[in-house]
Amino acid sequence: MRWLRAAVDLRDRREPGVLVTVTAVRGHAPREAGAKMVVGRTRTWDTIGGGNLEAVAVERAREMLEDRCARPETFTTSLSEKAPSPHGVQCCGGEVTVLLEPLPVPPAVAIFGMGHVGHELARILARHDLDLHLVDTRPGRLDPERLAPLADADARVHPHPVPVLPELVLGELPAGTQVLVMTHDHAEDAAVVDAALRTEGLGTIGLIGSATKWARLRRRLLVEGGLAEEVVDRVVTPVGMPGLGGRDPATIALGVAADLLLRSAAGPSTAVAPGEGRATAAGP
Repeated sequence: MRWLRAAVDLRDRREPGVLVTVTAVRGHAPREAGAKMVVGRTRTWDTIGGGNLEAVAVERAREMLEDRCARPETFTTSLSEKAPSPHGVQCCGGEVTVLLEPLPVPPAVAIFGMGHVGHELARILARHDLDLHLVDTRPGRLDPERLAPLADADARVHPHPVPVLPELVLGELPAGTQVLVMTHDHAEDAAVVDAALRTEGLGTIGLIGSATKWARLRRRLLVEGGLAEEVVDRVVTPVGMPGLGGRDPATIALGVAADLLLRSAAGPSTAVAPGEGRATAAGP
């Protein structure tokens, strides 16, 4: 099943595609119901029978990719010499219905700091179809035993154990990644936030902590870091939903996850679409 391998490969490369399926056939047609193919931006895999039928399907699939359409579409075409056929006559004599299903690039989220809240947050986010990047500088925080609760995750989990300079991971993240900063060290938080603001192509940057912590860090970013106010104001803090109440890690993580999902549903926060490269470090 080349179409299945193609769908997996597109997912691995974080490239969008469209799954094309023949759902119904009346009379004669090149392929039976259930035949599938995958359409990417520049390539196709497998076939639903060639000719005008397939050309129209590919054309419509590419339009969906161009428009970033998220909803499935269907069309029915007659394989008759009397039917309009922009890509040549196909006179099998039957009628075919085709379903086009988008294969979108899933969101990407990076959690910097796998402490109590980070661990609970990872458990919640792991139940969603996304690329989940976990970063921590402390020994053992990303060991397989500690991440065992994520073994059956729907997300693709990418641990990044880094002994020093966790901010270097930012350059490895896919474009559009939403960054959540909640390390064990305020100085480490500051370094990651500073580097994230200087990295082009990232999504939202969320910081956990108090108003006092943010006021001190914001002043440092502006005065010592030389960043413009509109750049610094990209940071979302305090991240989460304070109205939930409760200060235990599970409740905080629930609020952060809900806030993140609401922001994702509202639309992309960066001009760079997910799946179009990686984030890149920018100069100060």
